[in-house]
Amino acid sequence: MVKVAVLATDGVEQVELTEPVKALRAASAKVSVISLKNGQIQGMNHDQKGDMLAVDHALGSVSAEAFDALVLPGGVANPDYLRVDPKAVDFVKHFVQAGKPIAAICHGPWTLIEAGGVKGHTMTSWPSLRTDLTNAGAMWQDKPVVVDGKLITSRKPGDLPDFCREMVKLFGVGEGRQAA
Repeated sequence: MVKVAVLATDGVEQVELTEPVKALRAASAKVSVISLKNGQIQGMNHDQKGDMLAVDHALGSVSAEAFDALVLPGGVANPDYLRVDPKAVDFVKHFVQAGKPIAAICHGPWTLIEAGGVKGHTMTSWPSLRTDLTNAGAMWQDKPVVVDGKLITSRKPGDLPDFCREMVKLFGVGEGRQAA
C-alpha cells in the first residue's frame, strides 16, 4: 500500500487538502494529514474561514522515511507558515533528496522552494508565485497541471480534477497504477 503524507497547517485551502485526500483514499492509498500541531487545522475557502480539518499526526511524531509520496496543498498562509518552520522544510527536503513523488498545488510550491526542490523543474502554481519559482530556478508554465518527472504541480482549486488524476497516476495507486 502506498503511504502518502499531506503536509498542511492553519490557512490551508480546504479543497486543495480534502479533494486530493479523497482521490488518494479512493485509489487505496494510506493517507496521513501531517501538521505542525495535533488536533485540527483551520481550512480556508479562499479568504474566508472554512472547516476545521482533522490532523492525523503532528510533524514531530512522524518520520518522512515512513512515507512514499508527499502532497503540498496551497492556501496563502499554510505554505508561508510551513516554509519558515525548519522541521517542515526538512520533512519536504527528505522527499526531494530521496526522489520520491511530490504533488504541490497553488501556493504549495513555496515550501518546495525552501527545501531546494524546484531548480531545473518545469512547474506551475498560483500566478503570484511565478517570480518566486523562476528566481529559484524553475521554468514556470501557465497550465492546469504540469508533470515533470516525479513532481506534479497545479495552479488552483479549479484544476483539482486534472491534478488529482495525474497525482493518483504519478503516485502509482489504484487504477492510475503505473506499469513497473
